[in-house]
Amino acid sequence: MALSATRITRHISGVLTRSFSTSMVNAANQVTVRDALNSALDEEMERDESVFLMGEEVAQYDGAYKVSRGLWKKYGDKRVIDTPITESGFAGIAVGAAMGGLRPVCEFMTFNFSMQAIDHVINSASKTFYMSAGMIHVPIVFRGPNGAAAGVGAQHSQCFGAWYSHCPGLKVVSPYSTEDARGLLKSAIRDPDPVVVLENEILYGQAFDISDEAMSKDFVVPIGKAKIERPGHHVTLVAHSRAVMLALEAAKSLAGEGVECEVINLRSLRPIDETAIVDSVMKTHNLVTVEQGWPHCGIGSEICARIVESPAFHYLESPVIRVTGVDVPMPYAKSLEAACIPQPHDVIKAVKKVLKIIK
Repeated sequence: MALSATRITRHISGVLTRSFSTSMVNAANQVTVRDALNSALDEEMERDESVFLMGEEVAQYDGAYKVSRGLWKKYGDKRVIDTPITESGFAGIAVGAAMGGLRPVCEFMTFNFSMQAIDHVINSASKTFYMSAGMIHVPIVFRGPNGAAAGVGAQHSQCFGAWYSHCPGLKVVSPYSTEDARGLLKSAIRDPDPVVVLENEILYGQAFDISDEAMSKDFVVPIGKAKIERPGHHVTLVAHSRAVMLALEAAKSLAGEGVECEVINLRSLRPIDETAIVDSVMKTHNLVTVEQGWPHCGIGSEICARIVESPAFHYLESPVIRVTGVDVPMPYAKSLEAACIPQPHDVIKAVKKVLKIIK
């Protein structure tokens, strides 16, 4: 796992040039997603002594992805706790600690490994508030990298956005930018209920412009509110996590052909900001969903159903198209891996099909 940072660097071609955002940038500060998560953890641990971090290699090693860099030296063994490679064990301890009044942040080295602990996440954390008739809160955060990285095979490349979003009692967020990462993690730690924070390994090293406001200790991003990353009037693109980058790249290319896409960064998968999507579709009359997860029962499928059941359905001028990962376990071969993950040209093709520019 020590090679993760090198792998991330190798597969990032440069800093993303961002398009119009609804958040104003007051200064040209650039911060990586990794550093945004690190600062959010630090600030929340400083703010509330009941917050602690536990997981594999989070302490002396500074985290497999260096997200917890410097926290062990600052807060010590009692609040930054290295665990054995036993997700079921330390996730269960974290849930118990949350029931006892603490605020654990439980890091999975990848969410693929959270399958070892899914009983604690679902049957213990997500259901306890309901089953205790509202008497027991479980203020816990489960966080770590989710979805495809690069060259790590099928067992390390799955997106669990749809899995965890399916379960009542959980809140699920999926940050894209530095602002998302800081604001959503701080909101998750302060929330009285369990929150799953689905990060992306390749985005850890990505730097984004960020405002002074977003760097303040009081800054939070409300869970359940999407963000319009780029306004447009021809078609709505809805995405989360790294798929937002694909949507923005496609939108930039399509703008050169006279097609203006409205790009919505979901930020939150449960609750999902249905109002933002519906309002946008009623304006653009067209919708394409973009995600790196599998198509069957995916986030795009849920969005399609919401639109069909909403007033926006009557505004659609064409069928909704989903751009997703290919419906197979992730291959290890580099060429096949690239073919299984959506690319900007896949989004462009879907938009042109929706707008009847191509058949």
